[in-house]
Amino acid sequence: MFADSFPVPSSIDLWVIAPIVIVALTGLIAMTIELFNPKKPNEPIIAVSVVGLIAALATLLPQFQMGPGETLVGMVIRDQFSLVCQLLLVVGSLMTILFSEGYLRSRRIPYAEFYPLVLWSTTGGMIMSASHNLLAIFMGLEMLSISLYVLAGMCRSDVKSEESAIKYFLLGAFSTGFLLYGIAMFYGATGSLQVNTLAQSMRAGPAAQMLLLFSFALMTVGLGFKAAFVPFHQWTPDVYQGAPTNVTAFMAVVSKIASLAALFRVMVAASPMSDLWIPALSVIAMMTMIVGNVVALMQKDVKRILGYSSIANAGYILVGMLAYVKNPSVESEGALLYYLLGYGLVTLGAFAIVSLFGKGSRETTRLEDLRGLWKRAPFAAITLLILMVSLIGIPPMAGFFGKLFIFQMALGADLTMLAITLAATSIVSCAYYLQIAWSAFVSDPTDETPIQIPLGVRTVAALCAAGVILLGVLFNPVQKFLTNTDGLVVEKSVPQVVQR
Repeated sequence: MFADSFPVPSSIDLWVIAPIVIVALTGLIAMTIELFNPKKPNEPIIAVSVVGLIAALATLLPQFQMGPGETLVGMVIRDQFSLVCQLLLVVGSLMTILFSEGYLRSRRIPYAEFYPLVLWSTTGGMIMSASHNLLAIFMGLEMLSISLYVLAGMCRSDVKSEESAIKYFLLGAFSTGFLLYGIAMFYGATGSLQVNTLAQSMRAGPAAQMLLLFSFALMTVGLGFKAAFVPFHQWTPDVYQGAPTNVTAFMAVVSKIASLAALFRVMVAASPMSDLWIPALSVIAMMTMIVGNVVALMQKDVKRILGYSSIANAGYILVGMLAYVKNPSVESEGALLYYLLGYGLVTLGAFAIVSLFGKGSRETTRLEDLRGLWKRAPFAAITLLILMVSLIGIPPMAGFFGKLFIFQMALGADLTMLAITLAATSIVSCAYYLQIAWSAFVSDPTDETPIQIPLGVRTVAALCAAGVILLGVLFNPVQKFLTNTDGLVVEKSVPQVVQR
């Protein structure tokens, strides 16, 4: 009976699922190496992890020329949006792994389990960004989250690390309940777990429409927690400060991009009733931009400043998502992806430099600890300055064009208040970004001991700084690459609805 209720795939497109499978298997291989060689140097595990991620990239890049597709009865899809998001997740994980070993050893937490956990968390994020099936999105979210709960508490000798893990776990489990209730309501209204069935279910009557609206609201809460929208952001600064810095970098990039990608799929599918929820999400976007930037001004810890900065950036991205829903176009989708790309590079580079200040059982990441960085580590100071300039939004950096594109999208979609708020809060953000640069270049050093920069940190920081410059200088070719798409796969034929 049940076999007749579910569609059976006639064939599986291995290309579509290859990157996800490769990253997941790499995590298994890395954990197996640790199992048979405990307390040995981590270099073999690092090598396996890097090779696996490069192999995933090798299967991702050719797919940009293959056009849209799907496999596993629509559970995994391929379009330009999913490919770029997966590319960002894999590159973000690769850079995190490259600069992590030196940091972990300086903090005396050289646990090899870090690397498979990062790979499995990346796998979950890739599933979230490459599916419009709510069950697959939930499974991906749990893979992403459970690994992060463990990673956040890796520094067992640091009370703040343990506190951040517990806080993240409790609030994360709470938000997961909202997501599950939303998925249950969606299934009750549509009889399917494919988000692209929402449009046809809207015609079922007022009861189904009300159920779908509540479903969308609950799923937004669940995914908005991971993306750190206000008022679901309270965990972010504490967890970012308490977790090991390499974990914070990974969390700020991979977890946020995956959550935003999944929410974007849901928002695009729910566009037939956008008049009902765009006003509410517009208020959330404004609150996120204002709270993230204003509260960041009061912080004295660099990790907390970057944590609130990530909240503000989530608000900017939400503005772009709302603008796309109101006025969808290939160019708008490309602008969103451009912003995500620039945000990922800047965030990874900044946290890589901050990781230089972690030693032993504590981290010295207050603004005063950055004093005289120019004299202690000139390369790190110059790189940090480039990244702060991009975050401020000064041309020709990627941050300038990213904010400009989002601003133009908001005006084009008649979201004038959001555009004004974006511009005003961007001006406010200059103060705390300049405060970081001032500490690094102008303030007298409290400690003149030279800082030894590990090769991994130097490599990642250089790549990120060069990346934000090249993204700005070559924004035209990058935009063309990102807009080489037939649009999001949201209106394709859907699998047979389960007979109940």
